[in-house]
Formats: sequence, C-alpha cells, structure tokens
Amino acid sequence: MKKVFSIALIGFSLFAYAQISLAGKANLIFPTGSPSWKNIKGTVNEAVEGSGKNNAGFNVGLSLKVQLPGSFYVMPELYYTHFKNEFTTSETTFDIKSNRMDLPVLLGYNIWGNTLSAFVGPVASYNLSKEDTYNDFKENSRDNFTVGYQFGAQFEIKKLILNARYEGAFSKDSRKFINTVAGSEQEIRYDNRPNLFMVGVGYKF
Repeated sequence: MKKVFSIALIGFSLFAYAQISLAGKANLIFPTGSPSWKNIKGTVNEAVEGSGKNNAGFNVGLSLKVQLPGSFYVMPELYYTHFKNEFTTSETTFDIKSNRMDLPVLLGYNIWGNTLSAFVGPVASYNLSKEDTYNDFKENSRDNFTVGYQFGAQFEIKKLILNARYEGAFSKDSRKFINTVAGSEQEIRYDNRPNLFMVGVGYKF
C-alpha cells in the first residue's frame, strides 16, 4: 500500500510540475528516400520546380507538449495526412493517393532552453483511403494500420513554431493492384508507406 501511495505521489508531483502547451500545426510533405541532405534537397527542388508536384502532400493537426523535469518533454500529436506517391511498372504509371490519421508520440530534448529542441519517437498510422482504380487496376487489399518512426527538430519563437522532421517505416502499407483482361489476371504489389520529409509551422494556443 505504501508503494502504491508513493508511486501515486510521485506521479501527481510530476504532473503538477509539468508545463503543458497545446499547438496547431501544419506541414508540407515530400516522399523521399534516405534522410541525407542531398536526397531531401533533390526531392524538395523537384516539387518546387513542378516535376514532383504529384508527390507532395500536407498534414494538419494538434500537438500537445508536456515538459518533464530537466530538459526533456513528451509530445503526443494527432494529424490528418494526405499525400500522393508515384511509381512506374513496365506497363503503367500509378499515382497513388494516401489519406490517413497519424499519431506520433515523441520524446524531445531542449537544446537551447524552450527555443530549440530535437525529438524522436514512433508514429502509428491508420489508412483512411477507400479502394480506388488506377489505369484499370483495382486496388483490393491493404494494411489499415502501420507503424513508423520520426525524428526532427523544432524552433519556437513566442507562440510561433517552426519544425522539420523525417519519417521512416517499421511496417509496410502493402497494397495489391489487380487488372483482369480477357480472363488473364495481372497483379502488382506495392508498399505505400514511403519515407517522408516534412517541414511546417505551428501556433501555440
């Protein structure tokens, strides 16, 4: 009983100590390869120049920052995310839409007070997209729930937040596309959880 009381007391003490802030955030999304600067720069340049316009997207949502003792904080977030990702087979080009709900739970560290910080953590995603048809290929299977990871940094100036992050995948969003012609079935399998680079702004309420 004493142990339970002690744990509860510590928990209430941490909660009372914690500084909590809520922010709205919006990000531009660019599907990319590795988190190298060269790769990210090339992806962004393609989108700006127009050749990668079909591969850009966005997300909007809420971010809760809970300051922990010391320089650490926990930052759970909830986003609606939309992006397109293009891939080409020998027969056709697919421009695949993705609509999903993302729930990152990030652990951060304040590098320069509350102004500059870095964060890392898992992100759970639930696919909202319905079955679609792409160039006569019917999308008929997918994984609704997948898990990835994010790491990045954010800069806070009073109520304004600037952030950039990279997202990779722990599990695949496996999709299968089938086209039946004259009784012959052609099947293409595809992973629609690409690596992503995100950059955006936020506002603390």
